[in-house]
Amino acid sequence: MPRGALIPFASLQVDVPICPSPMMRNLSMLKILSTFFAIALLASAAGARPGDFPRPAGIEPQIRFWTRIYSEVDRAGGLIHDSTHMDVVYEVIRLPEGLSRRSRERHVERAKNHYETILRKLAKGKRSGLNAEEARVLALWPDGVSNATLKSATKRIRFQLGQADRFLEGLERAGQWAPHIRKSLSAHGVPLELDSLPHVESSYNPAAYSQVGAAGLWQFTRSTGRLFLRVDNVIDERMDPFAASDGAARLLRSNYDTLASWPLAITAYNHGVGGMKRAMSKLGTDDISVIIAKYKSRTFGFASRNFYTEFLAALDVDRNAERYFGPVTPLQPVQYATATLDHFVPAEAVERALGVDRDTLREHNRSLRPAVWNGAKYMPQGFELRVPTDALPQPIDVALASIPAPQRFAKQHRDRLYTVRRGDSLSKIARKYNVKERELVALNNLKSRHRIRAGQVLALPDEPGARAPVSVARSEPPADGVYHVRRGDTVARIAARFGLSEASLVAMNGLRNRHQIAVGQRLQVSVATSAQPSTPKTEEKVAAVAPTATQPIARAASEPPSPEEAEPVEIAAISQAEESIETAADVEVDNPIEIASAEAPASKAPAIASVVVPAPDPSDYTISADDRITVQADETLGHYADWLEVSTGQLRRLNGLRYGTPVGIGRVTKLDFSVVSRETFEQRRLEYHHTLQEEFFDAYEVVGTDTHRLKRGDTLWELAEKRYRVPVWLLRQYNPTLDFSALQAGARLTVPLIAPRES
Repeated sequence: MPRGALIPFASLQVDVPICPSPMMRNLSMLKILSTFFAIALLASAAGARPGDFPRPAGIEPQIRFWTRIYSEVDRAGGLIHDSTHMDVVYEVIRLPEGLSRRSRERHVERAKNHYETILRKLAKGKRSGLNAEEARVLALWPDGVSNATLKSATKRIRFQLGQADRFLEGLERAGQWAPHIRKSLSAHGVPLELDSLPHVESSYNPAAYSQVGAAGLWQFTRSTGRLFLRVDNVIDERMDPFAASDGAARLLRSNYDTLASWPLAITAYNHGVGGMKRAMSKLGTDDISVIIAKYKSRTFGFASRNFYTEFLAALDVDRNAERYFGPVTPLQPVQYATATLDHFVPAEAVERALGVDRDTLREHNRSLRPAVWNGAKYMPQGFELRVPTDALPQPIDVALASIPAPQRFAKQHRDRLYTVRRGDSLSKIARKYNVKERELVALNNLKSRHRIRAGQVLALPDEPGARAPVSVARSEPPADGVYHVRRGDTVARIAARFGLSEASLVAMNGLRNRHQIAVGQRLQVSVATSAQPSTPKTEEKVAAVAPTATQPIARAASEPPSPEEAEPVEIAAISQAEESIETAADVEVDNPIEIASAEAPASKAPAIASVVVPAPDPSDYTISADDRITVQADETLGHYADWLEVSTGQLRRLNGLRYGTPVGIGRVTKLDFSVVSRETFEQRRLEYHHTLQEEFFDAYEVVGTDTHRLKRGDTLWELAEKRYRVPVWLLRQYNPTLDFSALQAGARLTVPLIAPRES
């Protein structure tokens, strides 16, 4: 039976015995009813109800188009087609082997230009004396097609790369996580058919990341992921197929609870609940076919318009895989031994204790970031470690218990970052912070202690002489969550005992002074299990990147509406919309921040990767004497609020900003340092940018540069997302002398060309 198939009641047979007494007859009836209820529950959990996934006639051409993409054409070719009338496919083209990405793009562009020329000729009314190619193109359109329709079609010629080989790979990979995904979907009341969605998002590749920062099997962006998962520089659960599947089920259910329609909930996975509510309100309908056909919005582009039909096509191919590909052998789920770490532990210590190589640990614990594996961070306390049972020479609990006490810590490795200033040397920085030069070299993967430059961000070792991490036995919190302070207790010891950070314990109890607690004092050390998790502060984005056809961005239900109806802003007054480029990676690379030169070639031809280098980060991260900063790329009021531990509303009032008004790069913004110090804010800000850039270079490399001369009407958003698909901060580094808050027509923009790193 196909996955997710419903069990028809008519096919069930229940034997009813002839009962000699009324009591026995009643018991038999109860048995029959209980059997039917159990079957009903099974049926409801196994698939969608009739009508959950409608297929109106108007969207069938799109479904057929995506079915071809997923089952007929591989990545060595694609379809040249009309982006609105998806049944109009001009040509199936094959891409010659051995071409560079740039050459492949030129090959596609020539094909598109060919059909544009033909359509322009037909749009002038020519219907007779056509050559064979012109007649073939005209025949793709309905009889009596108007000149206006053909003229508008010249602007809708699009190329879609084939995905059949990737889809087949995804069918094989899916078997590893299918049982867990179905369990997660069922637990949240999501139809099991939604297990086909990762085929659309990532081809079931847990290491997938898009150029716009969507990561993992379910392609969560960082901002959406944070609403359902842990995403930071130690753990990124977007990369963990198990945690991410739970998060995706919660997001999909949240979408459905708001929109009461699975087609809309699925589309909202790409376009956001706010966007779908605006579409419903504007058109006065929840009919997905009407919304797809008629809703007009700057951000409801090709990706969002096609997302539901892509899902339906993927569902068809997935459930009928043998029809399209022949026999498919999915990978089997891995049998795991799991254990929850009760201390912060170096990865090296875990590797030694388990007797399992690091590559195996990394493969099966994908959420741990590179900082854990390179030793900059510990495996965190409370982390559920997952190891294949057949790789373990002894029980996992026994092995972990053998980790020596000096390798068990009650606190995470501290973060300290320093931005190199003009005149600095490594020896000067080492003396200033009382650390050894060789420590700085090792911690930052520096190739030479003589090669640092202004603007480079360096990680510093833990402070010498800092008190050793508190090491105490872990205890379960009291039933009522309240602990009575005993003689000899300190905030640090109590926090370590119950698995809390000192800051959390202080905040939970409103302590004014962490050094003043009294014997017998009542401290809250846990929260009620029924409490709902607080919703993270909404991030109001600075730099925006819209979804593309193959790299969709999921948006969470609680995100605010984007300024999608706004017209593009001219170069002289560039601002940015909401969704920012965020990056994720799972590949460790050597020294991603190292920059060998401040010169960046600006030739048209791609340069050799080893000499393509940007200037050091030219962004101004200083805080003025009156508590003002200059907004940099990928920063938001939400970020500032988090780093300052205040509300975004407070910052809006302080700066006279109305809700929904975006803040652009270069805007001077006043901050509130009433809760945290300027130093703490600066540290958090630098760490954010350091992590953002490190993760990007884990996933991508710069392979050349191009030059773009700015034209009136250009927007930074369109250049970064649509044309070149690079982060704004990277453009900033390659153009250190340009003022991104006031770009002028005619200015030359050096654009880095990027490519995914080989895993």
